[in-house]
Amino acid sequence: MRQYRIAAIPADGIGPEVIAAGLQALEALERRDGSFRLDVTTFDWGSDRYRRTGSMMPEDGPEQLRAFDAIFFGAVGAPDVPDHITLWGLRLPICQGFDQYANVRPTRILPGIRSPLAGVGPGDLDWVIVRENSEGEYSGHGGRAHRGMPEEVGTEVAIFTRTGVTRIMRYAFRLAQSRPRKLLTVVTKSNAQRFGMVMWDEIAAEVAREFPDVTWDKMLVDAMTVRMVKNPQSLDTIVATNLQADILSDLAGALAGSLGVAPTANIDPERRYPSMFEPIHGSAFDITGKGIANPVATFWTAAQMLDHLGETAAAARLMRAVEKVCADGILTPDVGGTATTRDVTDAVCEAIRMENI
Repeated sequence: MRQYRIAAIPADGIGPEVIAAGLQALEALERRDGSFRLDVTTFDWGSDRYRRTGSMMPEDGPEQLRAFDAIFFGAVGAPDVPDHITLWGLRLPICQGFDQYANVRPTRILPGIRSPLAGVGPGDLDWVIVRENSEGEYSGHGGRAHRGMPEEVGTEVAIFTRTGVTRIMRYAFRLAQSRPRKLLTVVTKSNAQRFGMVMWDEIAAEVAREFPDVTWDKMLVDAMTVRMVKNPQSLDTIVATNLQADILSDLAGALAGSLGVAPTANIDPERRYPSMFEPIHGSAFDITGKGIANPVATFWTAAQMLDHLGETAAAARLMRAVEKVCADGILTPDVGGTATTRDVTDAVCEAIRMENI
């Protein structure tokens, strides 16, 4: 039997609720499949720990995670803890420390879920957004001077390296090459940002020559938001910088019906370190504890994790179960339904158990 060590970090807000749902579905898959086992260790890191100890995770937190095959992450953020503390205290040290430079965010309209776009349904919107996840606008370089004075200055330095841009471009072109349409859109802002973004464009053109079977085009990020809304069928695989793809992927999730159905994988493509898998929706403290958090994003995230581990059949089974449950109308309020987190989770687990394939 194949065994995998999984580090679960439920963290904040609805994170514990959706991670519990995800682990329940993964357990149902284990029992149904019978050929693999997930050995899950749960870490109580997050804002509660920060309130108790002054740190989101132990100083050696990343070292504790190093031996795991994958990390299953809930959400980070709390109303009473500054966002830069929660993010830089937990999620980003893991992403950057393990060089998870490819943030992969698939988006499509699932059966039974309505897009806010008129006349757009399943099959019309089927994208994968590749976000550069190690540098760019989120490099963490900059500073503050003359604090509290009228001449106070804050700088935020976006860093683009040839190594970083080249490797994310190759990853995006390979991903586009593996998809039926073999179509890649490179998002940029080189009309206004004339150094890093111009280099981004130049490297995209260089890498494109390695993939003659991939059709690619280039869009300025502001025009890209219009294209996503007005002509979603024209897009397939998309690559953008850390900040730009972060924003575009939230728009993509909303266009697919809800951030509650949007998954994320933080990938180290070279597999030197564990990759981390998380739903995109954040901690959502406005619904924490109400039992109505949408677990679909977490199920989809779990499917990404299984794919990464090589358990492609189990990943496909999980997504078929999710699609069946959504098509049957068992939906949480964020996508127009009345079901609870438990209702959706139980239905997905039952679909896994009952499937004949």
